[in-house]
Amino acid sequence: MSRLGKITRRTLLVGAVAAAGGVAFGTWRYNTPYKNPLLSGLNDGDAALTPYVLIRPDGIMLITPRSDVGQGAYHAQALMIAEELDVTLDQILTDPGRPDVAYWNQALADEASEFLAPGGGFAQGAAKTTVQAAAKFLGLQITGGSTTIPDGFDKLRMAGASARETLKLAASQQSGVAVADIRTEAGAVILPDDTSLPYTELARVAATVHVVQDVPLRAASDWKLIGKPAHRLDILAKSTGTQAYGIDLNLPAMVHATVLMNPSQGGALGKYDTAEAFKIRGVTSVVEITGGLGILADNTWRAFQGARAIEASWPKGPMPDTMEAHWQALSDSFVADAQDSRKRDDGDVDAVLAQDAMQAEFRAPYLAHAPLEPLNAVVQVDEDAAEVWTGTQIPRFIQANVARITGLPDDKVRVHAQVSGGSFGHRLEDEAVKQATEIAMQMKGTPVKLTYSREEDMLHEFPRQIAMARMRGAVRDGMVEAYDLSIAMPSVIASQMARQNQAVPGPDSQIVAGAFEQPFAIPHHRVTGYRAPELAPISSWRAVGASSHGFFYNAGLDELIHAAGADPLEERLRLCSDDVSRKVLETVGEMAGWRGPTPAPDVAHGIAFTKSFGVPCAEIVEVRQEDGGLRLTRAWVAADVGTVVDPLNFENQVAGGLIFGLGHAMFSEITYEGGVAEQENYDTFEYMRLHQCPDIMVRGLENGTRVLGVGEPPVPPAAPALASAIFALTGERLREMPFAKFVDFA
Repeated sequence: MSRLGKITRRTLLVGAVAAAGGVAFGTWRYNTPYKNPLLSGLNDGDAALTPYVLIRPDGIMLITPRSDVGQGAYHAQALMIAEELDVTLDQILTDPGRPDVAYWNQALADEASEFLAPGGGFAQGAAKTTVQAAAKFLGLQITGGSTTIPDGFDKLRMAGASARETLKLAASQQSGVAVADIRTEAGAVILPDDTSLPYTELARVAATVHVVQDVPLRAASDWKLIGKPAHRLDILAKSTGTQAYGIDLNLPAMVHATVLMNPSQGGALGKYDTAEAFKIRGVTSVVEITGGLGILADNTWRAFQGARAIEASWPKGPMPDTMEAHWQALSDSFVADAQDSRKRDDGDVDAVLAQDAMQAEFRAPYLAHAPLEPLNAVVQVDEDAAEVWTGTQIPRFIQANVARITGLPDDKVRVHAQVSGGSFGHRLEDEAVKQATEIAMQMKGTPVKLTYSREEDMLHEFPRQIAMARMRGAVRDGMVEAYDLSIAMPSVIASQMARQNQAVPGPDSQIVAGAFEQPFAIPHHRVTGYRAPELAPISSWRAVGASSHGFFYNAGLDELIHAAGADPLEERLRLCSDDVSRKVLETVGEMAGWRGPTPAPDVAHGIAFTKSFGVPCAEIVEVRQEDGGLRLTRAWVAADVGTVVDPLNFENQVAGGLIFGLGHAMFSEITYEGGVAEQENYDTFEYMRLHQCPDIMVRGLENGTRVLGVGEPPVPPAAPALASAIFALTGERLREMPFAKFVDFA
């Protein structure tokens, strides 16, 4: 194993470089630190040593490089630094910082290593080392995969601890008091006589001392912030409508733009006539861009009107003409030549299922991300530099793409990350930035604000994958004996990374995510992934592969459990091979007072469990029969993330994930006709209404040894828990989403 694999958490190194008038603190995982990005452009009196804590005369700035797309990432990162830095949340400001290789995401390697080498041990350790090394040296600064908390939990706390102890050392040198006699509290160093030295006043001295390294982290029993309910840093602004998002940005001399793209996704620019567009007051120009047109005006609304006035004919794009053809492509992919992975193959499935095997087929549709804030970006291109303002989860990919389009060096492209009004994976794409850059190249020196209309955003979605699963299984003596699950879908990772000019070799973990890693010791158990050809271009959608596969896996298991005559919760507990997961199942059963699937007349409970992103999550949904249809009345969720960093944010994330999963399972789909999406706005891309949302009870457990994130894990169990409850109440098996095709909801 390389030396990278031998570096433990306790030997994380703290970079230290003195800078004019101040000091900043941070950590790297490996022993060759990147250049500190905070050293560039310091003002007099600023303090910068390493990437995460910047002390300035007017306050303490914490750098929070994981993007905030509504999930509270800035708040959570600041909280972890503040815990060890000894500051209160009202004393600090946050900033995402400039995109930089120093902010690579090491936690993304964990799930990849679990797929490459399931089961832990030496092989998984080697896989993790290899993937982490690649991620570091490529500088992959990505927000996704529920990794903000696990990526930052150690290194951000260590950054705060290192900063705290270095400030104490600076105070010792300034005052002559021994470090052992000094303490810190609320953003200040406190001397034995209770003299308070604010951190901001110690920055210049701290810049002259060696950074204190390898500082022991505080025990959980001493935490003041972690694990305690806290108001999110953005809660006041978001509650009062004063939060500024990317779409709110205005710059001097800015022009407004929108796009009109070929509605057949992937199709080229066709013939067009702009005469009517120029009759719209305020429309100034129409320019060609890749696959369509950019329309410029003196405000966004007039740009929208100009786009609608253009008459155009468009060549057809490359995807199949009908949804039947999409589904047929999946059906045709269950063949040996299309096999992508088989990471679960226990017992002798073929021998057991040679006779009288149960069979079922399941389907999950394309789904739009559809956040409230449509895509937008501001780009200014000058002769020797470019700047971008946008909400994004991939700032370094944006930097590289703008550099490629403009011909500028990467370091001449500055990306200003903005707060996003939702994402669910939408901001893992950067087509709007590329288009805004193409427009800005044609009017250098002028900031171009590109805003998508809702219709254009929906028509040119890179949606969640379409997927199909086939189950075979057998039961014996009242128990599940064999379970063979095959899943076919196009590769999300290949589709997504192709738009970043990146080829991804090997199998795609998302084709079987949320299925192969489930902790159930079924004697004869196999999970196989089949890679379908690319159909519609697809992207990561909240929980990615697990978002559909949680439904497939649980729905198939439910049918087997029912055939065995067993209880859905009790049989899962019997099969469960992991103590942490078993406790999650037991807890959700206790929360709901589980008494079987039908605890009362006209009331039913459905249960589902999915382990995704390392997090075991169990959900029970209650449905009731009413005159107008089925009503979701209550739901219970238990999940174990090892350590709950902020209980309030945890509860909101979990409840939101459940609602997200339920609403889409009930009503939502994207369908294509002639290569064009048939859903263009919220009126046709239906979703759960407020009155249809159940009461939700959440419990976070902390039995796991790993600290994990919870943005995505509550999504996968939602659909199968609801389907299970509907079967218990009506006797109807739902094997395809959205469920509203088959049942009515009140």
